[in-house]
Amino acid sequence: MEERLYDLMFICRPATPEEEIDKIISTLEHTAGERGGKVEKKEKWGARRMAYRVRRHREGYYVLMVLRSTQGDLVHELERRLKVNDAVIKYMTVRLDEDMKRQKRLAARREKRASRRPRAARPHGHAGGEQTAAVQQKD
Repeated sequence: MEERLYDLMFICRPATPEEEIDKIISTLEHTAGERGGKVEKKEKWGARRMAYRVRRHREGYYVLMVLRSTQGDLVHELERRLKVNDAVIKYMTVRLDEDMKRQKRLAARREKRASRRPRAARPHGHAGGEQTAAVQQKD
């Protein structure tokens, strides 16, 4: 199975102590390591205002983690652990490698088209010059 890239973001209650958030992060890192995954990046964004209320909270402490894994069940296990944690009010995991593959394919297609038929160099303002003159003569 090929390696996949995931973004895992979770939001904790704003009153959650920093030590507890660090404990949640270390638990997720340990679980990912056990299951053959790797945490590439972790960012604590801090307390931010949310767009709408979540479990009666207007603010939340945001944490972003970037994961690499070949095991699909890793994401299910991490989400299960976030679900049972009382400090976490919301979480979301997004698979990124499909989007990156699609972007690479589109870029390759564009380059292939560009190499097939190079554009002829035209002087600036030359395109459609005769047509404009014909329209002006009608008036």
